[in-house]
Amino acid sequence: MLAKILSSAVIGIDAYLVEVEVDISPGLPFFTTVGLPEASVKESRERVKTAITNSGYYLPDDRITVNLAPANIKKEGTGFDLPMALGILAATGLISQELISRYLIMGELSLDGRVKPVNGSLPMAIAAKQAGYAGILVPEENGREASVVEGISVLPVKSLAQTIDFFRGLARITPAQADLTRLFAPERTGEADFAEVMGQEHVKRALEVAAAGGHNLIMIGPPGSGKTMLARRIPSILPPMNFEEAIETTKIFSVIGMLGRHQALITQRPFRSPHHTISDAGLIGGGHIPRPGEVSLAHNGVLFLDELPEFKKHVLEVLRQPLEDKQVTISRATMTLTYPSGFMLIAAMNPCPCGYFSDPKHECHCTPQQISKYRSRISGPLLDRIDIHVEVPAVPYKELMGKVSGEPSAAIRERVSAARAIQSERFRRVNIYCNAQMGNRHIRRHCELDDASLGLLETAVDKLGLSARAYNRILKIARTVADLDGQERVQVQHISEAVQYRSLDRGKGLI
Repeated sequence: MLAKILSSAVIGIDAYLVEVEVDISPGLPFFTTVGLPEASVKESRERVKTAITNSGYYLPDDRITVNLAPANIKKEGTGFDLPMALGILAATGLISQELISRYLIMGELSLDGRVKPVNGSLPMAIAAKQAGYAGILVPEENGREASVVEGISVLPVKSLAQTIDFFRGLARITPAQADLTRLFAPERTGEADFAEVMGQEHVKRALEVAAAGGHNLIMIGPPGSGKTMLARRIPSILPPMNFEEAIETTKIFSVIGMLGRHQALITQRPFRSPHHTISDAGLIGGGHIPRPGEVSLAHNGVLFLDELPEFKKHVLEVLRQPLEDKQVTISRATMTLTYPSGFMLIAAMNPCPCGYFSDPKHECHCTPQQISKYRSRISGPLLDRIDIHVEVPAVPYKELMGKVSGEPSAAIRERVSAARAIQSERFRRVNIYCNAQMGNRHIRRHCELDDASLGLLETAVDKLGLSARAYNRILKIARTVADLDGQERVQVQHISEAVQYRSLDRGKGLI
């Protein structure tokens, strides 16, 4: 007898439907799985047979063939255990085929019949909803995650026996429900706050501008000047995530199993800070079975690269595509995957190997050759994709020991959110979300300058040694500064502030 169970698998961060066909025919006892199964899928036959027996049900002593369709895509993971077991029991007539065909089913089986969690339940729930199915059966621990998808019944199951009783009409399973209002409630207790940072007001302002416009930023300063401390507080001033952003980010964490056990949705912007020994596959993504890298885990959040020149040069160079395209494409012989990577890059570096070049209170022991070699690790094309350059000097003792705290992150976040709202309205008809993503056409339309502003910009380009490639960057930054001021047009003071954020393009800059 033949039975068909609907399940799902993941490619990239999106799910596709998999039909689990189970046929039981007379013959010597044999269990085979076809349809390009990977090792973890092939091993499921032992888990399935033992789980059925230990749950108190009969396993036929016949030839069992399981086909995973479409058969031209490799299947991986342990989520096919539960649909395989139900398919075998449906083929024996224990479960109604008509009832079971209404649901998408996934779950790993332990040897005693318990249903264990799987990766990617959120994109699978989205796929089930789009395909028009009545509901989805997921492991109990995946119930909260899948329940954020509205318009589909999410049934969390604990064991194979409970699942069988449900399909036989002997048990009822209460659908999981997510309280989205509660999930998006602000929970910022214990979060690092800018009020804790003494001094460095000009750096805080630069970080505010970067957050408001989605601009990439690099900080240059000696050790102990507060670069890392400032960077770790950037998420506290970024605007709250909306539902679409939360779904995109959660899907990435879900497919690689990094979502918390009791976490339904990621509602706080991610902050990723990989070590400088990371490989290019770890940063961008890849591997034998491609997985998202740090640039994708930082999607809709911040990617912080501390000690930027210490990263391998070829690792830094692969950042060019995601910085420009906001996505990463990984090609293999059998597949091509695309992962989102819309992050804000924050980098920090010392001005020289010892860290004290141009520091008035410390002597630099580096030779010009050493300094030149150190700085050359960061290529021009990569720097060209970083909008804001800000110098971070050591904090004076009086400011360090001051009793007056700085401006809290909540106040800065209000201004950032207001500026982002202006940009959302400005770009509502085009596929960009912030000023940093503007192209030449948008710059010409939204960054018109008066005569005074044009004169100042000309002086900056001609007299201060600014490169031609910095021209558009300055206009983008000025547009963001104007949004923070609530001004419709870019004015001369906005251009003036924007020019100050391009220190690495000036002839007398640190690099």
